[in-house]
Amino acid sequence: MSVQATGWLSAGGALALPVTVAVPLLGGLAVVALRHRPNLREAASLVAGVATAALVLSLWPVANDGLTFRLWDWLPGISLVFELEPLGLLFATVAGLLWPVTTLYAIGYMRGNLQRHQARFYLFFAVAIAAALWIAFSGNLATLFIGYEVLTLSTWPLVTHSGNEQAKRGGRIYLVLLLTTSIGLLLPAIVWTAVLAGTTDFAPGGILAGTAGTATLTVLFALYLFGIGKAALFPFHRWLPGAMVAPTPVSALLHAVAVVKAGVFTVLKVAIYVFGLDTLDVTGAAEPMMWVAAVTLLGAGLVAVTRDNFKERLAYSTVSQLAYIVLAATLANDIAAAGGALHIANHAAAKITLFFCAGAVYTATNLTQVSQLDGLGRAMPWTFGAFLVASVSILGLPPLGGTWSKWLLLLGAADAGQTAMLGVLLAGTLLSLAYLMPIPVRAFFRPPAEKGHGEASWTLVVPLVLTALACVALFIGVDAVIAPLNEVLESP
Repeated sequence: MSVQATGWLSAGGALALPVTVAVPLLGGLAVVALRHRPNLREAASLVAGVATAALVLSLWPVANDGLTFRLWDWLPGISLVFELEPLGLLFATVAGLLWPVTTLYAIGYMRGNLQRHQARFYLFFAVAIAAALWIAFSGNLATLFIGYEVLTLSTWPLVTHSGNEQAKRGGRIYLVLLLTTSIGLLLPAIVWTAVLAGTTDFAPGGILAGTAGTATLTVLFALYLFGIGKAALFPFHRWLPGAMVAPTPVSALLHAVAVVKAGVFTVLKVAIYVFGLDTLDVTGAAEPMMWVAAVTLLGAGLVAVTRDNFKERLAYSTVSQLAYIVLAATLANDIAAAGGALHIANHAAAKITLFFCAGAVYTATNLTQVSQLDGLGRAMPWTFGAFLVASVSILGLPPLGGTWSKWLLLLGAADAGQTAMLGVLLAGTLLSLAYLMPIPVRAFFRPPAEKGHGEASWTLVVPLVLTALACVALFIGVDAVIAPLNEVLESP
């Protein structure tokens, strides 16, 4: 590519894309350089986070302009390319906006709980955000796969941060399951796609139409969805609850900012840009995986109801909620896909709030069990008020963002003629009610078991209030999110 073709927002050489990915890495380098000066180290992480958020937001006016940046032509037909499109930008926005908020929360949590190796924590957090942005801007499957693996490897030190035996065991499960599925299933699926289609480039409407029969496409789609282990479909979900041994800011990263959202984003990306929704609909290639998603949605919800550990209950809730997005992809129509895309943002805002609340409770009280939360809402009204708001959003009730994604998913199931999936979606909502609402009810309406607790420090409370407000903002501003997606989803 010539120098003349390169510019900040040039169609064929948009420097804004690699620069946005590079900013978190520069922040990570600053963290290392300032590792012995905690205040400056954390300030550098915050500045990098704010800069990343600003860069991502600046891309929305050109979301549908087809901006690209070619990083490297490796082999004939295999290139590393960044490309801007609305679905990827939505994921990048989730990661970019939530990073500085999570960094502010992490400052209070890591200091309040006297966590060691904080410089290492902020470094790998920054690398993980860069990997998430790399995935969001990937222009083909080869580029995406590299970012996907870097995200796994950069978050493993965060999962094992505590260094105890439980953390090491959780880290082993995390690494083995995610690498086994990606190398053993996802990579062969990418190679198979390249053989069938002659390319791995993403294209609206897909690249596999007419390349193979229904049986082949069904097997290939299953390889993708099981290979994308970060989507946590049964039976490849155990890494997610196991990773809850990590500090709460890491749980927030795993569940809301980057890791699982990278998984379900990749599922939607493959459905829309590799197979094409029309191809999946006509061939029925997604139907077997639809039932896997349904089993995951209900099964994880049932397990969540039985868990007393606060973070473990939220972890199984995440497995269930991710299955909504996978189910959206398998319904194979524009309405459901739009609902799935919206649920990436809505679930991110709500679930990060829930984990922030769990971490604030632990920091202020050292309590980790749901059964220990009686009466705490009176001492921690901001924390449990935010928890209630986020829970209602996940239930899909107005005036909160989850309303729109759940409504579109129901409409998508009806449009696909999948009456059974309507029942699954409604049953999942009842399970969400059963595992989430007892927590604020206990906190606000039961007598306190002990006295003397108050809210956690402001660095923990302010972020959870901000993310709870984001749940409201996503209800009000849904048109700004969904409008750029419609052009892609309606492509032939």
